[in-house]
Amino acid sequence: METIDPKDITRIAVVGAGWVGISFAYQLSMAALCEELVLIDSNHAKAEGEAMDLNHGISFAPSPVRIWAGEYADCRDADIVVITAGAAQKLGQTQMDLAEQNAVVVRDVTKQVMASGFDGIIVVATNPVNVMAHVAWKASGLPKHRVIGSGTVLDTARLRYKVGEYFDLSSRNCHVYYMGEHGAGGFVAWDNARIYGKSMKQLLEENESYRQEDLDAIYQDVRDAANQIIEYKSAAYYAIGLGLLRIVRAIVRNENSVVTIGAHLDGEYGASELHIGVPALIDRTGIRQIIEIELTDEEQQQFDASVGRIRQAIDKIESTS
Repeated sequence: METIDPKDITRIAVVGAGWVGISFAYQLSMAALCEELVLIDSNHAKAEGEAMDLNHGISFAPSPVRIWAGEYADCRDADIVVITAGAAQKLGQTQMDLAEQNAVVVRDVTKQVMASGFDGIIVVATNPVNVMAHVAWKASGLPKHRVIGSGTVLDTARLRYKVGEYFDLSSRNCHVYYMGEHGAGGFVAWDNARIYGKSMKQLLEENESYRQEDLDAIYQDVRDAANQIIEYKSAAYYAIGLGLLRIVRAIVRNENSVVTIGAHLDGEYGASELHIGVPALIDRTGIRQIIEIELTDEEQQQFDASVGRIRQAIDKIESTS
């Protein structure tokens, strides 16, 4: 019988079998993007149970996927490692409150992944995600375009949902970005937004039923969404699972798609040596290009403020590591 070259098999490893990791793993198992999916968790029994549960539904999947609870050694042949391990945000906490605690986890996870001989792309979802993507990049030694944070992919999805609801338009056709920090510290690049092919300024001028106050309320809803979900059901995990799937699909299928992710900047938007949420072109190599959109003076100030907070968190972590 002819054997399949392992190089022809797409393997994706998920480190962290909590709510976010398993939400992503479930959606990945149904997406026909990989032939192998390995779950890794410090609680191996939890990973075993999740792998069993996922495997029991494979007969309903669009294509076969081999799923198992593995070890870090299984990362050696992985194309992509997705890191979701770490403490989750609780009600009343900010994401930055988790920085020092989760930096220890992400740094250790990344070193164990790299010790396997892994030479692929790392995607980080652990919060605060831009800070943790930077931690993973430093610990991995990989080129900057191969360590990607989920950045503001979820915030942008939440934003497009709310904007689509407001303008009675499919969220797929709402071209607007949430940038900077994931969550409360980020901002909407309204000046660059296009709805029905028109700018926000043009829409507001043409139709008196559209108001700036409503757009401000949409921003506030998006900004505060995580806390509201945590209050209602303790954690948010479905939408970020889909956001991670979007990033992974763009990589595996070599889509050359623009996605708002946590990218390492090297002078773009006037910032360097950190990861932050920006639109970027994603292909099979990871981040092919960072897209620099024109920001207003106010938006640039908001971006700079995000940079400052992320830089402060990174400096604090690095001073104690």
